[in-house]
Amino acid sequence: MTDPTARKTEDAAAEAQAKVDAQTEADPQAKSTEKPADPLTEAQREAADYRDKLLRTLAEMENLRKRTEREIADARAYGITGFAREVLAVADNMHRALEAIGPELRETADVKVKSLIEGVELTERELLKALEKYGVKKFSPEGQKFDPNFHQAMFEMENPELPPGHVAQVMQAGYMIGERVLRPAMVGVSKVAAKPAPASANDNPGPSEVK
Repeated sequence: MTDPTARKTEDAAAEAQAKVDAQTEADPQAKSTEKPADPLTEAQREAADYRDKLLRTLAEMENLRKRTEREIADARAYGITGFAREVLAVADNMHRALEAIGPELRETADVKVKSLIEGVELTERELLKALEKYGVKKFSPEGQKFDPNFHQAMFEMENPELPPGHVAQVMQAGYMIGERVLRPAMVGVSKVAAKPAPASANDNPGPSEVK
């Protein structure tokens, strides 16, 4: 069986020789004044060009494969972003409803009300579990250092237990989807405590004012 590469090299050499012969026939003096091109050299040059084109094509195909894999992975991880944001409103309403029920009401409620509260709590847990199944996770950053990439500052407050620039209170929990922020946490940030005003001379009674 004939080697395709060898056959291609022979064809290229024959084509190069044919070009030289045609040029010699058109200009008889060129045979004596110009050195004919080496068919083997021409064939090797063309083979190198084909090899370079092949390597470039393979590199482009590999880049396309990797880019397609990334796009598919992103679609799987973040394709439900819009739907997840809508579901968060439901989770927030359920959480606020549970927070509105104080401990006294829980203790004094009858069996039916307690069953209702337990049902709402169970539904909230199942909803969060379903969100986590699709990469959506809840986070509450209380006590952590404030990070504008994950937290939204709503106000500043003094908190002697925390250094300035830390989350002192979480108004609304945040959510992540994969490695991205689906919704930042709304927080109150600790600040430097105000220094007491220095006592003035008028604040201290003089000897004549002491009775």
